[in-house]
Amino acid sequence: MVAKKNILSNAIRMATSLVIGFAAFSVNAGDLVVTAKNTDGDPLEFTVVQLTPKFETSLTWSGMLNAEMRQQNTLFQPFVLPVKVGTSVSFPNLDEARHHVYSFSRAKPFELRLYGKDESNSITFDNAGVVALGCNIHDNMLAYIYVTEAPIYLTTGPDGTITFSDLENGSYELSVWHPGQKDRDNSEAWSVDITGGQTNRELTVDMRRVWGQQRQPAEGQY
Repeated sequence: MVAKKNILSNAIRMATSLVIGFAAFSVNAGDLVVTAKNTDGDPLEFTVVQLTPKFETSLTWSGMLNAEMRQQNTLFQPFVLPVKVGTSVSFPNLDEARHHVYSFSRAKPFELRLYGKDESNSITFDNAGVVALGCNIHDNMLAYIYVTEAPIYLTTGPDGTITFSDLENGSYELSVWHPGQKDRDNSEAWSVDITGGQTNRELTVDMRRVWGQQRQPAEGQY
């Protein structure tokens, strides 16, 4: 009787270990590290990296940036803001000076007339594309809102690198956009497979010789 109980107990333990082992094996997720560089090999900050699964997935990406374009220190912050189509972006003014934000871009022409410190306005971006921003009062101010249909996206830091964590295994279309690339209205695309562990991709973006960046205003300029 004792022997039968031991056999049954061992069988239960074996079955349990098989189930646990299968569950661990079936966790199919990996990380993707993307590094964007120009043709000289220099890292590219402000590169929007986008991923579109080529398979059906029920996962919801949680790595999106806050939809806010601040006016602070007579600059737009951030310089590049990626948002998904249909997102409402707020434009808070944190400066003592008043700002007059506008865009003539095809994707979303708009104008936010003069408003002052601690005031805010919002705009909904309902078409994919590049939206270049300016200020009618401060010529040094320049920024970009990149409106994307991709479900997964992040922006590179000063080292040109960004990490997507816990991606579902499968094939993705990987595309990048940078305000200084030669074809500024279209993103460049590649294919990447996530198979667990860490996948590294280094991408080269063909840049224009001269492209616009905002600058801190000189002392006493305004």
